[in-house]
Amino acid sequence: MANSAIEHEVIGKIDGKDVEAYRITGGETTIEVMTYGAILTRVLRPDRNGKVEDIVLGYDDPASYIDNPGNAGAICGRFSNRINLGKFTLEGKDIQLPTNSGPHHLHGGLPGYGKRLWQAEPNAEDNSVTFRMYSPDGDQNYPGTVEVTATYRVDCMGSLELTMEATTDKTTIINIIYHGYWNLAGHASGSVEDQQLCILADRYTLVTPEKIPTGEIVPVKGTPFDFNKLHAIGDNIADAWPDGGYDHNLCHAVYDGKMRLTAKAADPASGRGFELYSNQPGVQFYTANHFKDQPTKGKSGALYETYPGFALETQHYPDSPNHPEFPSVVLKPGETYSNRMKFVFSKNMSV
Repeated sequence: MANSAIEHEVIGKIDGKDVEAYRITGGETTIEVMTYGAILTRVLRPDRNGKVEDIVLGYDDPASYIDNPGNAGAICGRFSNRINLGKFTLEGKDIQLPTNSGPHHLHGGLPGYGKRLWQAEPNAEDNSVTFRMYSPDGDQNYPGTVEVTATYRVDCMGSLELTMEATTDKTTIINIIYHGYWNLAGHASGSVEDQQLCILADRYTLVTPEKIPTGEIVPVKGTPFDFNKLHAIGDNIADAWPDGGYDHNLCHAVYDGKMRLTAKAADPASGRGFELYSNQPGVQFYTANHFKDQPTKGKSGALYETYPGFALETQHYPDSPNHPEFPSVVLKPGETYSNRMKFVFSKNMSV
């Protein structure tokens, strides 16, 4: 592949084991990923004038990803987002998962996949790195031994492809996501409220004050959750939640499991932007609200405070195991779970 490369180095240790980082370049895009959490630690992109910035939030060293709140850049699972009270029934058996978000289960428990070491398999010919881990039967009380892979690939045009897959030896539930925070002006540039976003979703899941779906799926029209036309993230952010900020699952009008345009994002000042393609029925739009209450020092001394980034977590709906009317999250032996994302970057995104 022309204009492509993979570099590798050991960047630290966790529990006495090496943490490895891989740098992949294709076109005008360079990314860095590491074996802890299969975390995407850097995405370097030029603006319309050629100035390169790192456009994802993160930290300088692996240990900081353990010590700081959230799952910046991580691959989360076995079931990402929330499960009400950590309980669900599968094949007639009641299952209790650990609770780590008040009385609820969040992002696979403690530790979820985003807080573990993965094995890396670089592929220079494909300009990709595949991260692999095994989640044993009974892990966080989930049934079934699951093999999970997350493959990052940068093509010759500079687009980033991410494919998360899983197989199981026993019926289980799966909802694996990428939990990265974007700031298209550069990770140290402050609030993303002026950046533009379009999400092609006609409905959203109503939630309780504890962010658990009620089961109702309602239209976005006339609400702060209508992003069908590109507009500033901050336009209605104060009305999205009682204390402001977005943390909501938006639902696509038609779901057939095929890749389709899901969202567009742009920073008018720099011209940086992307189109996001996905094969999932929903996307969790999150404006990194936790940094408001707990400002955190990020890469190169940057201070992440109020709405410093936004996440587009392509996914199945939260609490799906308790809502048979939602798209199924059940994975059976012989099946392959696949969550595919593609970011097509631009340095002169029209708004």
